[in-house]
Formats: sequence, structure tokens, C-alpha cells
Amino acid sequence: MASTELMLTMYRKMLLARRFEEKAGQAYGLKKIQGFCHLYIGQEAVVVGVNEALRETDWVMTGYRDHVHPLVRGADAGMLMAELYGRDTGYSKGKGGSMHFFDVEHGFYGGYGIVGAQIPLAAGMAFASKYRNEDRVTVCSFGDAASNQGALHETFNMAAKWKLPVLYIVENNKYGMGTDIARVSSVPDIHKRAPGWDMRGESVDGMDVLAVYEKVKELTAWIRAGNGPVLLEAYTYRFRGHSMSDAATYRTKEEVELEKQRDPIIKLRQQLMEEKLATEAQLEVIDEEEKIVVEKALAFADASPLPPDSDIWTHGLVEDGELDEKPRERVLGATDVKWPSFPTDFKVTWELEPMVPSSSASKKGVA
Repeated sequence: MASTELMLTMYRKMLLARRFEEKAGQAYGLKKIQGFCHLYIGQEAVVVGVNEALRETDWVMTGYRDHVHPLVRGADAGMLMAELYGRDTGYSKGKGGSMHFFDVEHGFYGGYGIVGAQIPLAAGMAFASKYRNEDRVTVCSFGDAASNQGALHETFNMAAKWKLPVLYIVENNKYGMGTDIARVSSVPDIHKRAPGWDMRGESVDGMDVLAVYEKVKELTAWIRAGNGPVLLEAYTYRFRGHSMSDAATYRTKEEVELEKQRDPIIKLRQQLMEEKLATEAQLEVIDEEEKIVVEKALAFADASPLPPDSDIWTHGLVEDGELDEKPRERVLGATDVKWPSFPTDFKVTWELEPMVPSSSASKKGVA
């Protein structure tokens, strides 16, 4: 059971995510943000519930609806907004933009613009963790439409075969762009496909942050025990269109308004008040504080310079001997940056594929 302190933390982080995305949407309308922009509004319970259940040392990656994933893990809101603006003070010097956030310091290894591209990458990262005998879970989220990517099936087969420490979370917000998942999938409840890979499949109400938190705590403990990967389906709903350019004419206003009655922020707010864990005034203060954080982030992005023209030729490849750039240290002069390091001298105790005689070979007397 989550403590009052944790519930208030989750409430605060969901509000921060909501306010950040609302302001990002406004900035896009003012043409301060260019290109594609996919907002997370409505789905906050998934990202917050998941991340509060993880350890700081766990790794996270997702698709292109990625702004709030590093935000709730501790990334600087101003630098994230600057990245959206394409400014030099962004996490990737403005070169990643909306669809390619990346924050190694906080264990966020990217948003990926190619649908489902992160799925095999997450298996590779989990493979590395197991190979190095690290007590780490890699968490990879993707949308319902990505569940029909061929790479998913190949990856899940390998992840299950090798019992990789990876939690796959399909954020089923019902629509892949403008197509209802039930129209294109013979099994629209995606977690039910898991037995086909001999993988554990679970589901959770993705509009209930406490339910997500408890489920992910349970599943990550199971994965850390060496049981292999899990596919978790979080049933959620985005309140905005697929992207800022989407008028969302494929669904009715009545449907959206009905779903908004399940708003995860309102739900947790009501619970906190009904159980007398916080007063309305206290919750209003939290909202105002997070609005200030986002306003400062906007001001920081507005005041930040564009990248120099010479930078168009840089950062395409990592050169031999090139040192890591620590974004918060570079931009903010931060001295508390914890940068990951990995062992170079270690012994592998895991035998990837134990060599045992096949049943047919044994019958022939072949050793």
C-alpha cells in the first residue's frame, strides 16, 4: 500500500507532466515548437506509476510520446522545454526535438520515432545487464499499434528464451493514430498474446496510478528474481489527438468527455481528500508550485540561444576517445551529475545457451 507521502509525490508528478504538456501544446500553437509533437495528456498515471515503482538504476525507454518520461525521473524541465524549442540548451542541443528525448543521467535511454524501434533495443540493454550480472530491469513502453510490428515477435521470442530482465509495457490508448486497435488486431487485448512466447502477460487500469504502481512493483520483483520478461498492458486513453496536427475526427466528443471522467489526476485528488490525507488547499498549492516550474521552463527555453550553424556537422558519430557530454553539467553547471559507468573486467556466470544433447541425438546414442 502506498504511503501518503508517495501518493502526494505521484499527484505532484502527474500534475507536473500535465502542466508541461499543456504548455508544450500552447507553444506549438505559437510555432515556438516545430515539426511533430505528440502529447501525453490523459496517460500520466502510467508513466508516474511505473517510475515510482522502479529503482534509480533501472533503465527506461519509450516511443515518440516521450516528453514526460525523463521529466518524472528527475530531468530538468527547462532543458526539456529547450529541447522542444530546438535550442542549444536542450538535452541534445536542440537536435533531438520532441520525438527523441534522451537523458542518460536519469536512466532514460530515449524516445524513438520509428514505431516499435525501442522494443529490440530494450532487449539488447536487458541482455547487457544480465551478461554483466547487474541487478537492473529495463522498462520499455510502446503503443498498441506497435504491438503488430514484426520486430516485436522476434524480440519477445528471444527475450523469453534467454529470460531477459525486461518489462514491456504496452500503453493501450485504444487508437493507433486514428485506427481503433480492435479494427486491426484479431486479439485486441494485447497481453493475452504473451503465452505464445511463453511469457507472463498481465493487464492494469492505466488510469489508476496506484494500481499501476502496485502492479509494476510486483512484476519488477518477479523479473529481478530471474523469471524472465513480462508483457504488461496498461489500458489508458489520450485526451488529445495522436499529434498536434490531428483533429481526432475518428472519435466522438462524447467518447472523449466520457473518458475524461476517468482522469487519473482527478481520481487521485478525490481519493486524497476522501481519505483525509490532504486538504483541497494543500492540493491547490501543489498545482500552483508545478505551474511555476513549467512557467520557468518556458522562460528558460525562450531565453535560450539557437545552436550555432557549425553544429550542423557535429554529433553525427561518436569519435574514438570522445568524452561523454553531461547535459546538466554543460548547461547549468551542475556538480551533482551521477554518470553511469560499466565494468570492463568481469566474469560472466550466465551460460546463454546450455549445451545439452537433443532428444533425437540421445536416442541414437550420440553424446
